[in-house]
Amino acid sequence: MNQYVTGAAIRELREKNKMTQAELAEKLGVSDKTVSKWETGKGYPDITLLESIADAFKISVPELISGNPVLNANVSANMMKSKFYVCPVCGNVIHTMGEAVIHCHGIQLHPEDAEPTDENHMIFIERVEDEYYVRIDHEMTKTHYISFIAATGSDICQMIKLYPEGKAEARLKISGVRKIYFYCNRDGLFSINVVKGIDDKESGYDNYQERKELEETAKMLFG
Repeated sequence: MNQYVTGAAIRELREKNKMTQAELAEKLGVSDKTVSKWETGKGYPDITLLESIADAFKISVPELISGNPVLNANVSANMMKSKFYVCPVCGNVIHTMGEAVIHCHGIQLHPEDAEPTDENHMIFIERVEDEYYVRIDHEMTKTHYISFIAATGSDICQMIKLYPEGKAEARLKISGVRKIYFYCNRDGLFSINVVKGIDDKESGYDNYQERKELEETAKMLFG
């Protein structure tokens, strides 16, 4: 374990729960001086007390150790709150519908911050019947590649895993999609909002020509 509960985390959680040091000490069967030592960094709680401390604050032990209590309200009702965690050691990808405390290979993972697409990570989206054909203008070598493409809406999440030396493309069901993500193993997570109306079948909207023109412009500008 490369992390342990800090005194600052205990103090913050205690104050948030409107407890005095004496009240917390009573719950744990220790003295208030012991709690004070923890909070001032002059000592650490024994590992056997971690579960009791977490119970006192109504959180899990991983949340206690991370110092980041998870507060989710009805997240299951909205996939637009999706978060993606990627392990830098093994490339494991974890998707959640809200806040979480995630560890992989002994490392606490943090949700990736999605950036807008740029000239080095251009995405082209073509509507083909009831699907989006998504292509990323990006190399796919063993050391630099797109790891996955995902699409989210209010109640759906689709994820396509990609591999080095494969193709940076995917087909995604149109219904309900509001945002498309993709992950570069070097530069992180990128996202783009799907154009309003693109999945309205009655509108007959088709961005094929627009995307083709953008693609041609990109080739001229960036080779």
